[in-house]
Amino acid sequence: MKLLIAVVQDKDTNRLLDALGEENFKITKLATTGGFLKEGNTTLMIGCEDQYVDHALNVIRDNCSKREQMVAPISPMGGNADSYIPKPVKVEVGGATVFILPIEQFIQF
Repeated sequence: MKLLIAVVQDKDTNRLLDALGEENFKITKLATTGGFLKEGNTTLMIGCEDQYVDHALNVIRDNCSKREQMVAPISPMGGNADSYIPKPVKVEVGGATVFILPIEQFIQF
């Protein structure tokens, strides 16, 4: 058995939850915040048997798209704000980051 921990941008969450639900995956949803953009995202914990890991990854890949977004940079900490000229920067967001962990034991009460 494996535990998939998928960190997904909020914009992709509902579509992914629907798709995983249609495939009968059991999911726990956690509201989280990303460290780089300081924006909301969702962390999904998905427990599944080893033979279904690739299928789960395909569903995640098919429902989490990458896109470009303009982000205003944060002013430098402790720096001289007079010389700092904020310019929006284009960054790639979206997609999913998935961690796959082995599960030694699973107990449900």
